[in-house]
Amino acid sequence: MLIWLLPVVAGFSFLLTLLLRRYALARSIIDIPNARSSHSTPTPRGGGVAIVVGFLLALPLLAIVNVIDLGSIWALLGAGAGVAMLGFLDDHGHIAARWRLLGHFAGAIWALCWLGGLPPVIFFGFSLDMGWLGHGLAVIYLVWMLNLYNFMDGIDGLASIEAICVCVGGALLYALTGEQAALMMVPFLLAAAVAGFLLWNFPPARIFMGDAGSGFLGITLGILSIQAAWVSSQLLWAWLILLGVFVVDATFTLFRRLLRGDKVYEAHRSHAYQYASRQCGGHQPVTMTVLLINLFWLLPMALWVGLEGIDGALGLLIAYIPLIMLAVKYHAGELESAV
Repeated sequence: MLIWLLPVVAGFSFLLTLLLRRYALARSIIDIPNARSSHSTPTPRGGGVAIVVGFLLALPLLAIVNVIDLGSIWALLGAGAGVAMLGFLDDHGHIAARWRLLGHFAGAIWALCWLGGLPPVIFFGFSLDMGWLGHGLAVIYLVWMLNLYNFMDGIDGLASIEAICVCVGGALLYALTGEQAALMMVPFLLAAAVAGFLLWNFPPARIFMGDAGSGFLGITLGILSIQAAWVSSQLLWAWLILLGVFVVDATFTLFRRLLRGDKVYEAHRSHAYQYASRQCGGHQPVTMTVLLINLFWLLPMALWVGLEGIDGALGLLIAYIPLIMLAVKYHAGELESAV
């Protein structure tokens, strides 16, 4: 096992983030606060490129020692690099939403072609092989994961903490279930890359992730969850549970805005985490609360499902109910004037 690779990747990510911060300051790539921002201090952005480079450079080493198959390597490399490049260009200028979305769908389709699509899923005890419909739904799922991660990257440290929690949880699932345990190195590797960046992004953040990093994390975590589905259907449900904080807040907010007739592609600050950060008067309490929810609620639920103690779909339902209640409590998707 390439355990030594984890601190190397974390250190590389830390140092590259430092260089990216200097680059952003020199080029005036600065996130300037506005009425829809959740921060008040101009801050350089684009540091997520360190996560991308650190993870993708190290990933082929796992293929050399047969930790991961070549299909998964190409899925992660192609989709991840493509989405990150699109986000990088958008961070430096502006790319029209329709072209970004086209690139997102292209990345999702690329990844699924290499993964073999969506495998049969066990749903309340029934095996569902949805064929091309399932593959189409998987494409939509990856595109939504990519975009929701972008939406949820709005306060200091939140997207980084979430990624580390999900990756460590996913690695534990592989280790404890004994299902292709060597695969745990892949999420561990991503967690290490994010950890190096988090040292600069923890509240108060000295650099933001930017679209390159958030989009990359979204589609990469989505790909890893579908890769897990090919190992075991229960693992897919477990990964979805681990992703619960972001999935519930972003999806609940989107549906509420759609029902109201809002232009959902416009920037806003009506996610539950954004309302919560304003109520708490800062980012750190919310980021740390999400960490606690992940560690003491979602991780145990995911392990319960992964170890086949409960049906996956039922476990996900139980895990999501408190998250939906929190979304309602913190007015996810409501107009600020109505709160």
